[in-house]
Amino acid sequence: MELVQIDENPMPKDAIIGMCETNDGVKLRHAVWRNKKSPTKGTVLLLGGRTEYIEKNYETIIDLLDKGFDVLAFDWRGQGGSSRLVANKKLGFVDNFSHYVTDIETIFSNVALPDCRAPYFILGHSTGSLVALLAAPIIGPHIQRMVLGSPMLGLIGLPFSQTIVKYITATLHVIGLGRIFVSGGPNPQASRIFEKNKLTSSKIKFLQIKKFAEKFPNLTIGGPSVSWVFSAIRAIEEVNDQDFAAKVTVPTLLICAGNEQVVDNNVAEHFGRRLRSGKTLTITGAKHEILQERDIYREQFLAAFYAFVPGGDKKEKSNDAIKTAPNETIPNEISPNEIKAENA
Repeated sequence: MELVQIDENPMPKDAIIGMCETNDGVKLRHAVWRNKKSPTKGTVLLLGGRTEYIEKNYETIIDLLDKGFDVLAFDWRGQGGSSRLVANKKLGFVDNFSHYVTDIETIFSNVALPDCRAPYFILGHSTGSLVALLAAPIIGPHIQRMVLGSPMLGLIGLPFSQTIVKYITATLHVIGLGRIFVSGGPNPQASRIFEKNKLTSSKIKFLQIKKFAEKFPNLTIGGPSVSWVFSAIRAIEEVNDQDFAAKVTVPTLLICAGNEQVVDNNVAEHFGRRLRSGKTLTITGAKHEILQERDIYREQFLAAFYAFVPGGDKKEKSNDAIKTAPNETIPNEISPNEIKAENA
């Protein structure tokens, strides 16, 4: 249940860590950071992507705390420090994306409402952005704003069309082969090569994530299962149904990565136009994991978040008490020229 850290990715201080259980018996690891400033601007619920865990977002948590927000983060079922669902703990598995909606409802009912200060905002990434939209008709009355990065509303880079992949995975799922890897195998991002990665153009962030995965392999998972992909595509189709956008009444900002190689920006832009109160913007040059990107892209994302969320654009003094280290530690593999290039 505990949170862990590496020197390059220090943990924000004073986390309140806990576990809560869903109505179907899954235990979810969560952590709350309460801002030292008064009054707080509200609580940001972080919804990570597939494979992610609370620790990966320490930098963003510190940014939000510095700006005057409380933060609530948790691990989806099947990954991070939450319950694994199958014997192979490296398999990215879920039987139905409605179970992720159950995770949000559980965290909101058991942690956010009783223990976190209103108003409530959602900051999602990729899979987390898709699930936020699925859950919006249910938890919408409690949420004031949603900012959804790299929303997974369509998949690109597949070996076949999304429709064909759906039928293949549906067939395998029905005949009992849903718990096999579609791609990637059991090895997490620790084995990937920076020059070939589709997620970030920051070598500093890439090596930090890789080192973390090597040091704490129990938190990481590998590739998605057949059932996960089949369920993901069904969820994508549900959200893209022409009647679904009308159910999302929460003002929503969709932020796309300009150098996206994982999800379909065109679908996100079309969905944004159909929202009652929504907007889509694109950060030119950024790859899929914008909050794990170079500062030039992260800062644009955070600036958009602060401008969209009430009170977020007010200047705040640095909340040094929440930090464990004043400066980022640079991996030894990074040369001075590479550091200079990233900060250019």
